[in-house]
Amino acid sequence: MMKELDSAILTKDLPEHGLSAGDIGTIQLVHGEAGYEVEFVTLEGEPLAIVSLSRDQLRPVEPREIAHARALV
Repeated sequence: MMKELDSAILTKDLPEHGLSAGDIGTIQLVHGEAGYEVEFVTLEGEPLAIVSLSRDQLRPVEPREIAHARALV
């Protein structure tokens, strides 16, 4: 189970928030079995969104993964 302040990877696009699968966020709050509040920021720390997500919309960071940058549209 992921916990508060863990990094997590979005598994589904959320175009209404400008987010894409693969974007990395930080878990701010765990809602038990219901899901998470996750904050997404730019690499310079500019806040993009704080989103309530279900467990199937996130996954933990795995060993030997590398971050990838993309421009916002």
